[in-house]
Amino acid sequence: MDIGILGTLDVREQGVSVTPTAAKPRQVLALLALHADQPVTVATLTEEVWGRRPPRSARPTLQTYVMHLRELIDRASAAPDGRTGGRTGVRTSKQVLRTVPGGYLLDTGEGANDVREFGELSENGYRAMEAGDHRGAARLLRTALDLWTGPALAGVRAGDRLRAEIRGLEESRLCALDRRIECDLRLGRHRELIAELTVLVSRHPTHESLCGQLMIALQRSGRRGEALAAYQRLRTTLVHDFGLEPSAVLGRIRRSVLTAGEDGTPAPDQAGPLTQVG
Repeated sequence: MDIGILGTLDVREQGVSVTPTAAKPRQVLALLALHADQPVTVATLTEEVWGRRPPRSARPTLQTYVMHLRELIDRASAAPDGRTGGRTGVRTSKQVLRTVPGGYLLDTGEGANDVREFGELSENGYRAMEAGDHRGAARLLRTALDLWTGPALAGVRAGDRLRAEIRGLEESRLCALDRRIECDLRLGRHRELIAELTVLVSRHPTHESLCGQLMIALQRSGRRGEALAAYQRLRTTLVHDFGLEPSAVLGRIRRSVLTAGEDGTPAPDQAGPLTQVG
């Protein structure tokens, strides 16, 4: 079974989609897919679909949703196999969507899972950064980020459980993006980054790391005024919305911009790369 979560939910058995169109069965499959190969309790699934005060009919209705998912899996397993011409080794729906003590488990076998792949690539990228291989790290992190085709679980109506999971995935994405940009800055790609960072800062107006990276890219491109304007926009937002001043790290970047040469070179007493936010 192949699972796609980093964008529109896409779950396939034998290459055939088993993703339901109905909202609540889709919600159930999304939570099972997020925890693929791990048991998900009936209580967790019930809370996701109906909240903390489920109706009395919740349990039999959930069983109906599971039955519907299994029907979709059975149909996918019965589809013609253009690659092999046969159906040898095909699992039954109850082997794929298993009943376990207290809940259910989606058994992916040896299928692809974009969340797992993203996690593995990201971790390898972070390790490459720690080893000083910024070119290799940028490549790995870029590959990880390319797995995202849109917001996680786009098109799925999310309850409290899924919303928390989605927030965690988006934070992981933003972390990988932040580290990839840091690698690109260390590789001297500041001019190419300005357009991307300008969009990101507009989407995340209180994200200090992205703002700091934009300031660095602008300063190194000889655009000190714009770098200082980016700092001021962030400071105004933080003070107005939260009553907070920018961090000391961002303050150091601002001072480095103020003392840099007109062509973007660091001041004589601050030679070398600017301090990164992170």
